[in-house]
Amino acid sequence: MNDSSWDAPAGHGRGGPHQGPAPAGPAHEGRPAAQTRPMPIVPDVPAGGFQDGHGRGAAHPSGPLFRDETPHEHPQEPMTSRTPPPPPAPRQKKSAGRNLGAAIGVGVGLGAVIIASLYIWAPAFVGVIAVAVVVGLWELTSRLQERKQIKAPLVPLAIGGAAMVVAGYVRGAEGAWVAMALTALAVLVWRMTEPPEGYLKDVTAGVFAAFYVPFLATFVALMLTADDGPERVLTFLILTVVSDTGAYAVGWRFGKHKLAPRISPGKTREGLVGAVTFAMAAGALCMQFMIDDGAWWQGLVLGLAVAASATLGDLGESMIKRDLGIKDMGTLLPGHGGIMDRLDSLLPTAPVVWLLLALFVGTG
Repeated sequence: MNDSSWDAPAGHGRGGPHQGPAPAGPAHEGRPAAQTRPMPIVPDVPAGGFQDGHGRGAAHPSGPLFRDETPHEHPQEPMTSRTPPPPPAPRQKKSAGRNLGAAIGVGVGLGAVIIASLYIWAPAFVGVIAVAVVVGLWELTSRLQERKQIKAPLVPLAIGGAAMVVAGYVRGAEGAWVAMALTALAVLVWRMTEPPEGYLKDVTAGVFAAFYVPFLATFVALMLTADDGPERVLTFLILTVVSDTGAYAVGWRFGKHKLAPRISPGKTREGLVGAVTFAMAAGALCMQFMIDDGAWWQGLVLGLAVAASATLGDLGESMIKRDLGIKDMGTLLPGHGGIMDRLDSLLPTAPVVWLLLALFVGTG
């Protein structure tokens, strides 16, 4: 197409006078056309960019085609927000899970009471055991009634439990067994004063509580009857506490592999290794320097057995609390929970220590 085809003849524009119809053919070639500035032709830009006449890609113009077109520094990259990404969250420090200061303070106070009563007057220590047993029975029966509607009779359990501890100290193992049998009988009779609904589960829970708390605690009183009784009891307490401390410290610092996640998610295999290591070391020292006629190798065996029984006792208590749907048995001891939360590893360990000491050095 010629450039002249865009020009109109003189006098035939919109603003000129009308002088007849315009010719149907092309513009008259005899008259000079008015010089006008042609409108720039903007080529269509295909999706792939500009192309030359041979189909090859041509460079994009350096500036915008129109005023409202905004050039991009990087046309092929999507526009992203200039807002910088948020800083990573600070790494949370591993928490111990309890009020460590309160736990240490309560532990030191209980230890002072135990050692004072143990070495000043042995019957006073028996009284400490009896009080711990009664409070533990109260916590256990209260949680059973609150969470499971199981009414284990507390009165015969408390009286029989205290009598069991005293009988073990005064009359030995035979006295403890007789007191246990009488306590179970008292539970059966006491429950008969109420309606029969739930009788079987109530008395079963009562007999279990009598065995679990006072009967196992009686073995501590049996240890006290030996000539070196205070040292045996102190060895029992030291090994159990050291085992728990080793499991806690090593498990908190290095624990990665769960020991029994369905029962106690906080316990790890590394913690168990720590419990065994600490307890065996403490056992060797205690047997060598505290127990009459004791040997260090016996302490290694004793420490291994204590670590196993204390861990199993802790897991057993965790099973009970999980079944009840609670975290602690009570709130009497700040940083620890209740009395039963401290007796969980001591109770099953007492008969183990008593038996091994009797085998190694006798009961005298």
